[in-house]
Amino acid sequence: MWTYLTQPFTFTMPGFRTSELGPWDEAGQRWRRLRVTWPSYLATHSTEQTLYVTADGLLARHDYDVEISGGSAAAHYLSGYVDVAGIRVPTRHRIFPRTPDGQSLVEPLIVSIDLSEITFT
Repeated sequence: MWTYLTQPFTFTMPGFRTSELGPWDEAGQRWRRLRVTWPSYLATHSTEQTLYVTADGLLARHDYDVEISGGSAAAHYLSGYVDVAGIRVPTRHRIFPRTPDGQSLVEPLIVSIDLSEITFT
């Protein structure tokens, strides 16, 4: 959960590498994509991940391969944004399988996370 809740802020830490990929069209929207390589000193699902950003600058999707689970490809959708101390935070997280060409499957739903009562201290 820590990595879900702290990105993109963690990308300012030492050792992260980022590069912009070409745009992605999904659900009638065009999203910008950011490839992120995580440093080895932080535990995460996979070293290489891709973030999808809406025209409003919000994270819409987060792709990774679950290395501890044989490299299972995941498409993690973020939605239900709320304002917390001036920062937009997603409250809904839905994770689905992802095909080799980057398409997400509509089922099975692998993980469902709903957040509420969010505060920053």
